[in-house]
Amino acid sequence: MPLEWSGLSPDLLLDIDRDGGGPLRSQLERQIRDAIRTQRLRVGERLPSTRALARTLGLSRGLVQDCYAQLQAEGYLVARPGAATQVAAGAGVPAAPTPPPAAPPQLLADFRWGVPDLSAFPLSDWMWATRDAARTLPTAALDYGDPRGSAALREVLAGYLRRVRAAAADPERIVICSGYAQGLGLALRALARTGVHTAAYEDPGSPARLSSTMSWAGLSAVPVPVDAHGIDVRALAATGARAVVVTPAHQWPTGVVMSPERRLALIEWARHRDAVIIEDDYDAEFRYDREPVGALQGLAPDRVISMGTVSKSLAPALRLGWMLCPPALAEHITMHKQLNDRGSPTLDQLALARMIESGRFDRHLRRMRTAYAARRTALVAALAAHAPEARVTGLAAGFHAVVHLGGSTDEQTVIAAARARSVGLYGMRACRTAPAAQETQLVLGFGNVGERALTAGIAAVGDLLRGERPGPARPGPRSRPGPP
Repeated sequence: MPLEWSGLSPDLLLDIDRDGGGPLRSQLERQIRDAIRTQRLRVGERLPSTRALARTLGLSRGLVQDCYAQLQAEGYLVARPGAATQVAAGAGVPAAPTPPPAAPPQLLADFRWGVPDLSAFPLSDWMWATRDAARTLPTAALDYGDPRGSAALREVLAGYLRRVRAAAADPERIVICSGYAQGLGLALRALARTGVHTAAYEDPGSPARLSSTMSWAGLSAVPVPVDAHGIDVRALAATGARAVVVTPAHQWPTGVVMSPERRLALIEWARHRDAVIIEDDYDAEFRYDREPVGALQGLAPDRVISMGTVSKSLAPALRLGWMLCPPALAEHITMHKQLNDRGSPTLDQLALARMIESGRFDRHLRRMRTAYAARRTALVAALAAHAPEARVTGLAAGFHAVVHLGGSTDEQTVIAAARARSVGLYGMRACRTAPAAQETQLVLGFGNVGERALTAGIAAVGDLLRGERPGPARPGPRSRPGPP
């Protein structure tokens, strides 16, 4: 489809050679003709008015009118009274037909992990915050500014994290980043610059993402096992690593909370090894039937880089996150942020600051805790009804659960059979560095699937979760994965 410019169309780049390039009209005709033949100008696309094009090129309007008339006669252009001149249908060299991209299959329920309820994004609050921030935006704030980010947002975040996460947050050592991925990359590059050669990560965890990011930063990556109390610090000490990425408040994906003893042991390891802990505080806002757990950074601000984002609390598309940096690394991380992109978008930062200051952010979190708690209850009830022998863990916080199916059920077989029934299931194998001879486990996200779809999805695959042999796909009503 041609582009429809809602106002004045952009200028059309044409190059007129007045020094030996031939008659001006011939040059103009040839260039427009070539632009249509090569599909630089597509069928239906508007051309500038003869008056505007003549003014832009420094030609007479009559010459441009004659050029347009000739190209209309040749079938390249079409003009109607009161309408703009357009590229005619059938003009140009037809491009090879490109099949449209296949639409993703519409699933009865998609238990994809890591995605919040996108339909619940507080759009009206975000629009209000953006307008309010823009209304009071000083002109100086439109400059490049501090690579660490807006001083206003850093000040608000420091107060918020001190209050909500018991963090030792100093706005002078907060760096705003474009989400967790960029923050992790900045932290690892800074560590490599200070002489760290090996970094560790939790297993199970996010092996593909973490190992590739560590390799990109110039570090060797080693997995360290996780048990019921968190990362195995003794195994970590045996690796020789001087950095480790952990999820202490709600371990991804097992859901265990790092015990107080393990936290102290991890901090002692960092001090003994002159090492740094990277804390991914990814979904600490959502807890249900457990006491709140403070940030690890609050216990050792000189040894912990704590990272948080709004990807789970608001939406991933905002690409907004923050890093609480130890004094020894703050300058290095800021330098890498400066080299990387010179700073994150200021208006979005100010909008987030207004959201938090106004209480609208906290109101949204409270509303979503209630919604996710209801979905958690629905998931547990559906599993109890259709797969009563399946054990469910990791439900004390966040919006994903681990479903244990036992050792006789093959993970990939269950996932493939469920997909044939239009249900998206996801396994623990993708979270492990190497296949383990353990019971089959599924990691089911319920953040972006409504209660009715969730219940229907579990009912459709109940026999698979019970370990029965997959039968033929059973068609059922299709619904969107979002909330009903």
